[in-house]
Amino acid sequence: MAGARPEQAVLTRDTDLSKTEDTRRVIEGMVDGLNDHRIADIGAFFAEGFRWMGNTGCGTKEGLREFQDNWQKPFQAAFSDKVCVDEARLYMGEWAAAFGRQEAIHSGRFMGVEPTGKRVTIRYMDFWKVVDGKIVDNYVMVDFPHVLAQLGVDVFGGEGWEIYDRGEKTPPAP
Repeated sequence: MAGARPEQAVLTRDTDLSKTEDTRRVIEGMVDGLNDHRIADIGAFFAEGFRWMGNTGCGTKEGLREFQDNWQKPFQAAFSDKVCVDEARLYMGEWAAAFGRQEAIHSGRFMGVEPTGKRVTIRYMDFWKVVDGKIVDNYVMVDFPHVLAQLGVDVFGGEGWEIYDRGEKTPPAP
């Protein structure tokens, strides 16, 4: 039985490959800026009206100010001694992608969990679009369930599919 054939990769189809090195410079500078815990001048890397589109629990930020106020500041309040480590980066024209981890100390309230002082790993994936030397779009996945698990909170109530991996439960038949 054949599946649907929707149009694929619409956002990257017409990327200008001559922009790859420019994109690389912007992303490398931005990651250094995040590791320096810059907030006030992070606009050096992001367009004023850029979109930060995160998964559930992270939210969507419209514009630089929302990103600063509703992501950077609460994140830095919850996690100190934070360092970002991109484990892989890919560049293609105006697009870049990375996955990696942030290592930090849980030193402030996070999603209802009071500070534990624990060192946590915060896994993420990012896709960025860079136009005229600034990030205009940032698609983000941050693994908050994994962070919460490190803090003793199971957001899946024991029903996460890891139970299949460990053989504790048999997956349902299709």
